[in-house]
Amino acid sequence: MGLGYIGLPTASLLASKGFQVHGVDVSPQVVETINAGHIHIREPALDILVKSAVQSGRLTAHTEPAAADIFILAVPTPFKDDFEPDLRYVEDATRAIAPYLAAGNLVILESTSPVGTTEKVAAWIADARPDLVVPRRGIQEIDVPESVHVAHCPERVLPGQIIRELVDNDRIVGGIDEASTAAAADFYRHFVAGEVLETDSRTAELAKLTENTFRDVNIALANELSQVCDHLGVDVWDLIQLSNRHPRVNVLRPGPGVGGHCIAVDPWFIVHSAPEQARLIRMAREVNAGKPEQVVAKVRAKAARFQSPTIACLGLTYKPDIDDLRESPALYITAQLGRAQVGRVLAVEPHVDSLPTALQDTNVRLCGLDIALNEADIVLGLVAHRGFRKVSRQTLQEKIVIDTCGIWR
Repeated sequence: MGLGYIGLPTASLLASKGFQVHGVDVSPQVVETINAGHIHIREPALDILVKSAVQSGRLTAHTEPAAADIFILAVPTPFKDDFEPDLRYVEDATRAIAPYLAAGNLVILESTSPVGTTEKVAAWIADARPDLVVPRRGIQEIDVPESVHVAHCPERVLPGQIIRELVDNDRIVGGIDEASTAAAADFYRHFVAGEVLETDSRTAELAKLTENTFRDVNIALANELSQVCDHLGVDVWDLIQLSNRHPRVNVLRPGPGVGGHCIAVDPWFIVHSAPEQARLIRMAREVNAGKPEQVVAKVRAKAARFQSPTIACLGLTYKPDIDDLRESPALYITAQLGRAQVGRVLAVEPHVDSLPTALQDTNVRLCGLDIALNEADIVLGLVAHRGFRKVSRQTLQEKIVIDTCGIWR
């Protein structure tokens, strides 16, 4: 259920391992694209995998579910304006598969979710299908033949490395009960080369949130150090390089903020679940969320030196060398500069083909790197794409350079 950045690679990989896969997505356009053997997202080797899976007949895409042995939910889990988790996509997907469930089926929630979501999936199934035995937390239904197994196995992959990491990475599997854990673990061991680690559903949910929160907290330290360095006249890149020469120190790199569908979102799930106990996590999230506005302010201050400056914004995605714009601080910063009318804004993003929707109706034009560098008075480095790192210092010599992510360090 869901054929996006996680669902489609998972579906095509399973098909390559011999499983018959009935992929489901709410978008008819996505379904049509996949059934034609093409992909709607960019991920190395995914095009080859999908084409092969479709041609073999083991992967078909549809807008409606069907009867199966195993159901995988890989749908978005965003949050609302007040940072409350929004589980409507998970609930909709669960209720969509409920009519097709049968005794002995396995339902796996792969979506990164707040603690307790897997239990809610089980409750939604029980509500929709009272004829089935559905496990409940703390109550073992081992050897009940008519039971449905429900488990959580969070994805742990890096965009750009998804296909390899789906196979090689260790996986955490946590069921509502022991039988669900065992069933899910057995399934993943069919195609995962890494270790499959068994636990309960709540621990599995919190483990994934902890992994991304660890990154967010450490990035917040780096981002706060960058502000301290600006205030004290210290080069933050030299500072971090020297500090990391200590054998037990590993300060991460600062940036224009934190984006993506995981690190910028998951900490809020913990904060919402335990607000009094997660004060550091909240503060780190606020530090990172505030960084884009600080970058905008810095650019505006530099732009004030010119009568009508041209600003080149290098990068729009949330991280290097991918096409994913979700929660991207670079995209937000570029849009803010375009709306602020501080000058002419040129956006360079080699991984998109057209101006993103967020930049429509702003003073932003998408162009190539050479044009942007030739015309810019201010060069704003936002994403460390490989192509940007090749730009020579001589090219930048006459420009005001604001390097938020250490592209040229």
